[in-house]
Amino acid sequence: MDGSSRVDGYGRLDRSRTLRFTFDGQPYTGHPGDTIASALLANGVVVLGSSVKLGRSRGISASWTEDATGLIQIEEPFPEPMLLASAVELVDGMVVRGLNGQGRLAEVPDAARYDRRHHHVDTLVVGAGPAGLRAALAAARRGERVALIDDRPEAGGSLTGSETIDGRSSRHFVASVLADLAEYPDVLHLQRTTAFGHYDDGFVLALERRTDHLPATEAGNRSRQRVHRIRAQRVVVATGAHERPIVFADNDRPGIMLAASARDFLHRYGVLVGREVVLFTSHDGAYDTARDLAAAGASVTVVEARPQGPALEGVRAIPGARVIPGARVISTLADQEHQDGRIGAAVVIDAEGHEFFVNCDALLLSGGWNPTAHLFSHVRGALAYDSQLGAFKPAQSVPGTEVVGAAAGEGIQPGLVIWRVPGPRERQFVDVQRDSTVADIARAVGAGLRSVEHVKRYTTIGTAHDQGKTSGMIAAGITAELMNRPIEELGTTTFRPPYVPVAFAALAGRERGELFDPARKTALHEWHVKAGAVFEDVGQWKRARHYPKPGEDMEAAVLRECAAVRTGVGILDGSTLGKIDVQGPDAPALLDLMYTNMMSSLKVGSVRYGVMCGVDGMVIDDGTVVRLAEDRYMVITTTGGAAKILDWMEEWVQTEWPHLKVKLASVTEQWAVFPVVGPRSREVIGEVFGDLDVSNEAFGFMTWRDTELGGVPVRLARISFSGELAYEVNVNAWYAEAVWLKLLEAGAKHNITPYGTETMHVLRAEKGYPIIGQDTDGTVTPQDLGMGWAVSKKKPDFVGKRSFARAENQNPLRKQLVGLLPTDESTKLPEGSQIVEFAADGVLPAPPVPMLGHVTSSYRSAALGRPFALALLKGGRERIGDVVHVPVGEQLVAAQITSAVLVDPEGARRDG
Repeated sequence: MDGSSRVDGYGRLDRSRTLRFTFDGQPYTGHPGDTIASALLANGVVVLGSSVKLGRSRGISASWTEDATGLIQIEEPFPEPMLLASAVELVDGMVVRGLNGQGRLAEVPDAARYDRRHHHVDTLVVGAGPAGLRAALAAARRGERVALIDDRPEAGGSLTGSETIDGRSSRHFVASVLADLAEYPDVLHLQRTTAFGHYDDGFVLALERRTDHLPATEAGNRSRQRVHRIRAQRVVVATGAHERPIVFADNDRPGIMLAASARDFLHRYGVLVGREVVLFTSHDGAYDTARDLAAAGASVTVVEARPQGPALEGVRAIPGARVIPGARVISTLADQEHQDGRIGAAVVIDAEGHEFFVNCDALLLSGGWNPTAHLFSHVRGALAYDSQLGAFKPAQSVPGTEVVGAAAGEGIQPGLVIWRVPGPRERQFVDVQRDSTVADIARAVGAGLRSVEHVKRYTTIGTAHDQGKTSGMIAAGITAELMNRPIEELGTTTFRPPYVPVAFAALAGRERGELFDPARKTALHEWHVKAGAVFEDVGQWKRARHYPKPGEDMEAAVLRECAAVRTGVGILDGSTLGKIDVQGPDAPALLDLMYTNMMSSLKVGSVRYGVMCGVDGMVIDDGTVVRLAEDRYMVITTTGGAAKILDWMEEWVQTEWPHLKVKLASVTEQWAVFPVVGPRSREVIGEVFGDLDVSNEAFGFMTWRDTELGGVPVRLARISFSGELAYEVNVNAWYAEAVWLKLLEAGAKHNITPYGTETMHVLRAEKGYPIIGQDTDGTVTPQDLGMGWAVSKKKPDFVGKRSFARAENQNPLRKQLVGLLPTDESTKLPEGSQIVEFAADGVLPAPPVPMLGHVTSSYRSAALGRPFALALLKGGRERIGDVVHVPVGEQLVAAQITSAVLVDPEGARRDG
C-alpha cells in the first residue's frame, strides 16, 4: 500500500501523477480520478466536521451523492460551501476544510462562466449502468435521436469490473457499448451530468460539470457548469438503487458507511476504508463487499441479522472473514486512541442474547436497496411497496416514461427487512445530517401526526442536501412501526426536484450581472450621458431621471425643470413607452374588448385615452390609442407594462378569441418619441415643421398628423401627460438624435429644457394623472381613480366588465384617489405613509389604529410653491376639505384632503 489506506492493484486512478491539496490546513496528496472523499480516506482522514445541531463528529457515509454526512467547504479555487466530499473530484491546489454544521458563502464574485443548451431527442436515457447502456444502444439501433446522460465521471454505474456480463468482463461490456454508440451521429453521450428534474411532456433538466475536475490551466474558456434542457419523446430512467442502512444506537460515528460504498471506494479509487471491518447486513447482496474487502487484506466480521443465508458458507470459506448469524449491532463505541468520535468498536448481540464488542475501524451497513425512482416520481409516477425488498418501487406506467434496471426493482436481492434495532431512541439517528432521531419521529407520532409528509416536516428528516436518499425510506418504516400501521398504507414522502443541490449560478447561466436583467437604452442614451443625466431603471430601460446642474441635488433640479415646462418649454425622451401595432379587420373589435372604453368609434387621425383592466375589474394599464387606419391602431402602454400588456392581449387573442382576424406586433424600439411640452411648445414645433399648421383650429387636442423633416417621415400627436400644451414627436429610431437636436436648436431661443422622469411624475401628479403601479396596487378600479367616464356603458362586454357589478366594487368606502396638502405647507409626506383620522390632541391613538389609506405619490411643486401628495383614501372624494393625520416618524402631520387635480383644474393650459 502506498498510503495509509491505498491498496495496490485496485482502483482506476492515474497513480503516475500526484495532486496536492490541503484539508483543514494540513497538506495531503491524491491522484487524478480521486474525489476529495477518496483522497482523504486514502490519507487516513476519517473525521470531516461536526453535525449541525448536536455538534457530533461527522465523516463520510457513502461514495457518491447519497452520502448524508460528508459535507465540506471549498476555499480555493473558489469559495463554495456545503459540497459533498464524495462528489467533488480532486483538483491540484485545492484548499478544503471540514464543516462544523454550516458553511460560509463566498465574499467575492464567482468569475466562472455558466451556460445552457437545448436538446430535442426521441429517447433520453438517464443512467449509464448496464440497463441504461442497453436501452440507449437499442434506441440508437432503431434510428432514434438519443441522449445518454450519467452523473459519474465514467460510464458503468456501480460496476466494479469484477462482474461478467454477456460472457465478458463488465468493463469490456461497457467499453464495447460505448464504442457502438459512438458510431451513431445522433447519439449524445454526457458523463458528469446529473438529471435533477423531470417535468411534464418529457422535459428534463440536467447539470453537466464541465470543468470542475480540471485545473484552471486546462479549463480554458469553457463554462464551469452547463444546464441541459432536454425535451424527449421518451425518458428511460435507469438510475439504479440506493443502499439502505439500518438504524441502531450511535449509528452516526465517522467510519460508519454503506457497504456498497466501501466496495466502490476499493474498486474505483483503490482505497480500503478499514483494516478491521464489521459489516452489518440482512441480505445476500452485501457479501460481495465482504469478499472483496477480505481479498484486499481487511479482516471482515459479518454481523448477519438472519439466522441462516445462502451466502453464509461462502464467506466463511474466505480467509480473514467470519460470520455471526442471527446477530445485531445494537450500538457503537468511540475509538479511544483518536478521541475524535470515530468508530472504535461495534456492540453486537448474538442469537442467544449475549452482548460483546467487536473492535473495528469501519462499520459497514446494508439493510437492502431502495430503487432510485426520483425522476419517475417527479412526473407523478405512483410507487408501490414491495415487501420482499422493503422498498417502494414504480407501480404504474407513466406515458413517455420507462423505468428499467434496479430503479424498477429489477435484480435486487430480497432479504430480511429491518428498519432499526431496539435501543435508546434518542441515540438512534435516522437522518444523520439533520441530527434527527427515532425519538423525533416518536414525538411527531405522539403529537398526532399521521401523514409521513407531516412527520418529515416535523422532524426535518429528508430535508438536508441529500433529500432523504438514505433516510426517507427508513423514516417511513419506523413511522409505520410506531403507528402500528402497514407501511404500504402509510406510503412514502414525495420526491421533488432537484434530485441534487444545484448552484443558483448554474441555473442563472449567462443571465447574471448586466445580463441578468438586460439594460435597454434609447437611441438618445449617449446624448443623455453627455448631458449629465442621472438614470433610473424603468421596465428594463435606462431612463434619464433628471439633469442636475453643478451644485443641484435632485430636488433642486426637478423644481427647475418643472418650472421651465410650466412657464416655457421642455422636452422629454419618452421613447420607452410601449407601442403595439394592432392590424387586421377585427382590430376595432379586439380593442373594444380589451379597453373599458370604446375604440371602434375612434376616427382615423384621432387619439383616445384608454384604461385596461384585468378580469377582476382592477386597472392593469393605461395609455393612449392612435387610430392609423380603419384596420390599424397604435396602442401606447406604460413603459413598465409594455411586455405584460402585449402578452395579455396575445393570450386573449390566441385562447379566447381566435376567430378575430388581427395581428399584434411590438414596435417599441422602432419609434423614438419626444414630448415637447409647455406654453412655448407650439412655437418650437411650428419652426421645426414649417409646412404644418399647428394651431388649435387645424391641429386639435388628441389628434395626430404625419409630416416630414429633411425627407424623414415624422408623426406628431397632440397628447399631454402634464396638462400643458404639448406635441409628441414620433420618428424612426434611426433618426432620433438628428430630430432631437433639431428640436433643441429651434427651442434654444425659448430656453428649451430637457427634463427627466422625475419631473414628468411631478407634472402628471399635479394634474391628478395616476401612474399605474404607483398610484394603483392591483385593487383599484377606474372608478376609484375618478375615471368612471372612461368606462363605456354602451359596450356589451369587455375584460373586467362583469366585475364592476360586484357589491364591493360599488362600495362608497372604497379607497379613492385624492390629493393631500400638508397644512404646514413644508412637509413632504413619505410615499407609502399611512393615513389616519385627525387626532385633536396630536397624539396617535393606541393600537390598533384604523388606517384610512396611504400616500401613493409625493413631491414638491414649483407651480404650487409647496409639497403635495396623491393618496388612496377610503371614501376620499366625499371627504374633500377634511383634515387627516399622516404619521411621519414620531410626528403626526396634518394634511387637507383635496381633489386629485391641483394645477389648472379648468384645463385652460392644455391648448396654450
